[in-house]
Amino acid sequence: MGFFNFLTSDIAIDLGTANTLIIHNDKIVVDEPSIIAKDRTTNKVIAVGRQAQQMHEKTHDNIKTIRPLKDGVIADFHAAEEMIKGMIKMIDTRTRLFQPSHRMVICIPSGITEVEKRAVRDSAEHAGAKEVWMIQEPMAAAIGIGIDVEQPVGSMIIDIGGGTTEIAVIALSGIVCDQSIKTAGDVFNQDILDYMRRQHNLLIGERSAERIKIEVGAALTELDVTPPDFEVRGRDLMTGIPKVIKVTSSEIAIALDKSVAKIEEAVLKALEISPPELSADIYENGIHLTGGGALLRGLDKRLAAKTKLPIHIAEDPLRAVVRGTGAAIKNIQAFRSVLLT
Repeated sequence: MGFFNFLTSDIAIDLGTANTLIIHNDKIVVDEPSIIAKDRTTNKVIAVGRQAQQMHEKTHDNIKTIRPLKDGVIADFHAAEEMIKGMIKMIDTRTRLFQPSHRMVICIPSGITEVEKRAVRDSAEHAGAKEVWMIQEPMAAAIGIGIDVEQPVGSMIIDIGGGTTEIAVIALSGIVCDQSIKTAGDVFNQDILDYMRRQHNLLIGERSAERIKIEVGAALTELDVTPPDFEVRGRDLMTGIPKVIKVTSSEIAIALDKSVAKIEEAVLKALEISPPELSADIYENGIHLTGGGALLRGLDKRLAAKTKLPIHIAEDPLRAVVRGTGAAIKNIQAFRSVLLT
C-alpha cells in the first residue's frame, strides 16, 4: 500500500469561478484566484492565480488574462486545463522521483448539465488525473460544516460563490430539492461597477469593485457595526481625469439590493418545493450559509427577516466546500453515495 501511495496522490479541488482551492494530504495547499495570464504571440501561460490576478485589467496588447470559469462552469476549456495544471504544480511534490498520478474529487454546481460535467472531467484528465469523481457544491458544503448528510434529517444549505448561488435541501446523502441561480459574487461586483458609474460618474475596474465589496459590502443599509468609509479611485467620466471618492456601506447596500432580493426569492422557492417533513427539520435546524457571499454584512439578518428562520453562518465560509470535498476523497467508501462519476 505504501508503494501505491508513492505512485498516486489524492487531491480535492474546489474549482470556483472566483477562487480555486486544493486540498492535498488533509491540508489546503492552494488558495488562488481562478485566473491565468497568457502571452498572445506564443500562447504560453505566463502566470497562474494570484500573479495573474495582479496583471488583470493592467495588461498590454501582448498579454491577455483569462478567467476560465463563468457562472460556476468552464467557459474556456483550454484555459481551464492550463489553470488546473498550473495549480497542481503548486502542490509540493518535488520529493518524488516520478510524477504521481492523481485521484481527484472536484466540486461542481448542482445545476450543471452533462456537457459541462464532461468538460470538468476532460480538463482534470488532461491535467493528469487517473480517476475523477465529482461532488455537488451544496453537498460538499454540508459535509464541510460538519452536517451528517446520511441521516434522515433535512438540512438547508445556501452556498453563495463567485458565479452561482446554490440552494439545496439535503437528506439521506442526496439533494432532495435545489435552486441554482447565476446571481452571486460576480453579479455583486457588476452591480457596484454600475452604481459607481451611475451615481458618481466614476469608472472603476473589476478589481476595485471586488475591493469595495470586501471592505464595505452590505445587504442592509443599517448595520450594527458600520465599517469605515472606503476610498475609491477611478476615472471621472466627465473630465477623463483620475479622482477619488468615499463610499459608505449603506450606499453599497442600495447598489446590491436587487441582486440580494433575487437570492431571497430563490431561497423562498426552495423552501416552497421542499417536502413537509423536511420543512419541519429546517424549521428546527435553521439554514446554513456558506461561500464568500456569506461574508456580506447583514445578509444573515436580511434572510432571517424574510424566511423567519434562524440563519447560521459557517465558521470558515470560504473554505467549507473544499473541506467537504477533502473529507470525501479521504473516505471515498463512506461518501460513495454522494460522489458522481
